[in-house]
Amino acid sequence: MNIFSLTSMAGLTAVAAMCPTAFAAAQEPAAAPAISERITNPVAEFAGIDKITGRIITFDVYIDETVQFGALQVTPRICYSRPENEEPKTDSFVEVDEITLDRKIRRIFTGWMFAESPGLNAVEHAVYDVWLKGCKQKSDVPPPDAAKAETPKVDTSKPKPAAAPAVEQPDPTAPDATDTN
Repeated sequence: MNIFSLTSMAGLTAVAAMCPTAFAAAQEPAAAPAISERITNPVAEFAGIDKITGRIITFDVYIDETVQFGALQVTPRICYSRPENEEPKTDSFVEVDEITLDRKIRRIFTGWMFAESPGLNAVEHAVYDVWLKGCKQKSDVPPPDAAKAETPKVDTSKPKPAAAPAVEQPDPTAPDATDTN
């Protein structure tokens, strides 16, 4: 009797008796994989290479802010990561524009970048390459609102008339009262 050709209930019972743990596991519903929450980060960390000089630069960009790297403008729209106790999966939706020689802005990349696979969706330009390194909660670069708050405000209103002096000044055309002649 072949175990794979059993179709009766008696045959299934015999199979269950031979391997009770496998049969019990097959009867239970499969546990759904644990889904962790993505962490939304306020800062995306990028690396870029200038192919002319060979210099690699790491730079932080706040979400929805634009940073210029050479002739490229990099704007992350969202940056997700996972908790530290899980497998790293870091991704960011990024827009990259190129400033052309005739000073026009041309979109050269819109899409997801993955830190764990930098070659998958890195921006490859004739002179500059840019890729996502990670997402961060904090940066050494001051946030855009803080940078705006630190700049002194210039009063562009009408100039105010000079205030009258507090001490009365003598009239230079009046005769000198201290002259004893």
